[in-house]
Formats: sequence, structure tokens, C-alpha cells
Amino acid sequence: MMTHPAGVFSAALTPLNADLSPDHASFLTHCRYLLDEGCTGIAMLGTTGEANSFSAKERMALLDAVVKGGIAPDRLLPGTGVAAFSETVELTRHALSVGVTTVVMLPPFYYKGVSDDGVFAAYSEILQRVADDRLRVVLYHIPQFSAVPISHDVIARLLAAYPGTITGIKDSAGELSNMIAMVERFPGFSVLAGADPLLLPLLRAGGAGCITATSNLVARDLAFIAAHYAAPDRVAELDAAQARVVAARNRVSKFAQIPSIKALTAERTGQPGWRRMRPPLLALNAEELAALSLR
Repeated sequence: MMTHPAGVFSAALTPLNADLSPDHASFLTHCRYLLDEGCTGIAMLGTTGEANSFSAKERMALLDAVVKGGIAPDRLLPGTGVAAFSETVELTRHALSVGVTTVVMLPPFYYKGVSDDGVFAAYSEILQRVADDRLRVVLYHIPQFSAVPISHDVIARLLAAYPGTITGIKDSAGELSNMIAMVERFPGFSVLAGADPLLLPLLRAGGAGCITATSNLVARDLAFIAAHYAAPDRVAELDAAQARVVAARNRVSKFAQIPSIKALTAERTGQPGWRRMRPPLLALNAEELAALSLR
């Protein structure tokens, strides 16, 4: 059982069939590739995985396929947080039913300007309804998308109310200072960077690892950084790995990030179907594809 996630978790892309349904077989192949490249685990069905464009039924079917395909449940961190907290309960219970014990959970995100009391109440209601001692929750702080930030005071209240269940946070706001402040305030709490270039400085400050998008492309470098970040005799190699991570992140940030990573995955695999996106997100156009391919 994963109690406090640490290491490199890929915010895995979701390949799509021609009808824009999740491609289970290609996703399973991609998960195996990421683990072979050195990822600690797969954070599937997150922002990079286009999860908020999928129904609860589609999410559960994809998780079922991955587990049935032989990926160990303790290597999986599926996203289960949606706007309807009753569906969050359903998705979380389903994950537990297939042996997955650690999930990544957004707060309910439709209503904006929600107070700390409201955010705490939402998580509390969900955890009480799931009511399973096996459950471990990684909170998901991505205010630039959700517009519902998770404050340090909310974390403190959740840790006090649900010790052993609230186990970490994915911080995708991109502010290293916020991550370091959580490391210092909450000993033993897994603080995971949501931006690939921040993995190295966060680890050196006592953080636990990352859940990141560009890991779909540079997992091997991120795994090297996670394994050797404190090694004084590997500084040159670490600098080189960090430079490749930053370059990859910059490359996929020229245009929309998710379709850019999908386009490069299509290039790597020779499978153009990887470029498919579920609306409202769109694949890169021909001009963007040509520019992306120029190194």
C-alpha cells in the first residue's frame, strides 16, 4: 500500500480512438512504457489525461482495463475529483474496489469564491461517505484551472480530522515557495511538484517528488533526478538531465501543452492517432506541428 507517495509519477496522456473514446490498449502500452522509463507510478485521469472531458463510466472502464492489463494497483494514482461530490465518492470507491488505494482529488470546482470552510466541508463529506480506512488522498491544488485553491489552513484541518488518509498534495500552481512552505509546515506530508523543472529544487528542499505532464516525454531524466538529486558526485549529470527537462517543458509550452505532448508522442510511436483530442481541446494544426518538430 502506498502511504506517502514519493518519486516520479507521470500525469499520463489518454490516447483516443477515432470516435474519441479512450483507447484502452494504447493507454496500457503507454503505461508500461512510462514504468519502463523509470516512473514510480502513473497518475492517470488528471488534467493532462483530459479526464474532465470523460464521464464517470469512461473513467472507471479505463482504470479497469489498466488493472486487468497487469499494471499493479499500487503503481496507480487515478484522479477521482469531479464537480459533483457524489460522483467523486463513486469514482473513489471504484478505485478501491480494484485495489487502488491512493487517489488524486480535486476539490469540487464549479462554484468560485468558495471559502476555506466550504473546501474543507466538501473533502470531509466525500471522505465520510467513502468511509474506507484503506483510502489515501493526494489533494490537487491547481487554482489556475479549478479557481478553487487549497490553502495551508485547509490542509492543516484535513490532516487533523483525517490523519493517515490525507497523505499529500500535487501543487500545480508553479510556485516553489508555496511548496517549500508546505514541506516546512507539514512534516511527513508528501509535497509533489506539478511542474517538471521544479522537481529538482523541491527534492533538495525536502519535497517528495512530482506528478507532471512532460514526464510523458522525459521520464528517464526525471527518474534520474529523483534517484540522484543529493549525490555530490553526479552534479554534472544532474545539470544535464535538468537542462533536458527544462528544454522539453519549454518546447511543449510554445503551443497548447497537452496537444503538443500528444503530437510528440505520436512522433515517437509512429502512431498518428495519438494526436487526437477530445473537444473543447483541439489538436495542433499543420503549421504548429511543423514548428514543434523543429528543435
